[in-house]
This record gives sequence, structure tokens and C-alpha cells, in this order.
Amino acid sequence: MLTRKQRDLLLFIHERMNGGDIAPSFEEMKEALGLKSKSGVHRLISALVERGYLERLPHRARAIEVRKLPEGSKPAPNDNSIAAKTVRAIDSVKAAALAQFDSIPLRGRIAAGTAIEAISHDGDNVDVPPALLGRGGEHYALTVAGDSMIKAGINDGDTVIIRNTNTAENGTIVVALIDDSEVTLKRFRRSGNKIILEPENDAYEPRVLEPERVKIQGKLVSLMRTYH
Repeated sequence: MLTRKQRDLLLFIHERMNGGDIAPSFEEMKEALGLKSKSGVHRLISALVERGYLERLPHRARAIEVRKLPEGSKPAPNDNSIAAKTVRAIDSVKAAALAQFDSIPLRGRIAAGTAIEAISHDGDNVDVPPALLGRGGEHYALTVAGDSMIKAGINDGDTVIIRNTNTAENGTIVVALIDDSEVTLKRFRRSGNKIILEPENDAYEPRVLEPERVKIQGKLVSLMRTYH
């Protein structure tokens, strides 16, 4: 990450060189940034070179070249510098990559532990590779809260991808609505005239419920995890 002075100097050099090939002088850089001496300019340029934002060109006076712009900077439409072309190329690659994803609604949190009320976030979406959705149908995403499904590889904070359905086979992991008020993620089983919602963590007990108390709202098809 660049310091404010490094960013200001990089953008100043880029703006001055846009449409030309001569970098501003050290005196001009010093005045533009309000520095007391040219040695401060030298330090800033060296830091920008080390980070790959600038490149010194040999055998030419005032010969530096902007290799890339600070993150979040957008070049002007008529900017044809190397840095601007690089930014446009990266944006094009990102756009092409996102075009390969499907956007599904993120419907808040779901308990994988003690049951909690689902929290809806209208308008939030998650971009998902089509391979995570599998066969057709409507899908949505939920953020896992709790550790009751860790033996199934589902951790607190994971994003689970759910196929919308109101039926489930024995052994599948489902989104279950209990008593029209609590939503939880558990393994679904039928036993006689009872429904059992099983955790995947020995620290939790299965819940044995009357069928009329449970509504299936979807079943797990995949999950996504972020490591940070």
C-alpha cells in the first residue's frame, strides 16, 4: 500500500506525462508535493520503483516511466500511457471473469449451532461459479454461524450454497425452518413418525421433532470459504 505522499507523487508524474514523454523535474515535484528538499523526492521515487509503480530508464535525462497506477485509480478516456493500458487490461480481464459467474441472493445468516432467526439482507448477492450450482433450479446463499456442522466440513463463517426445495432425502444437509421462527442447517433424517435434525459435532444433540414443526427450505449443494 502506498503512503499518501507516494500516491500523490505517482499521480502527479502520471498526469504530467500523459500525452508526452518527459517527466517533471525534481524541483517541480518538490513544489507540487510541498516538500522541503529534493532528497524527499528521491526517497519517494525510490520507494515507487521498489514497489513496481515506476521504472527508471537508463541513459536518458529525467527518464522515468509509470508502470502502474494506484489501486482504484481510473485513467482518463484519452490516456494511452502504459499504466493506463495496464489498468484497462486488468479491468477487462476482471469483467470477463465475472461474466462467467452466476449471481445468487445472499439471504443472511443461518445457524449451525444453537438455532437463531435468519437475518435477511435484501439486495445482497454472491457471485458463484456455475460448477458450484450443479444442475438447475433456484439457489441462494447463507452465511454459517456456529460449529455444529464441522465434521461435515462446514465451518463458522462459511458461505453455503442452497438449492431451493421443500423436500429432502434421508441423509441430506438441509435448511430447516422450525416452528415458523427458527432456521438451522442440519442433516435431515426421518425415523418413524419423527424428523431428526442431526448436527455434525459431538458437542451437540440431535433434535427430534414432530413433522408439522419442520419445513424444508432448501438443501446444501456446495460451500465457499475465505481464508483471512
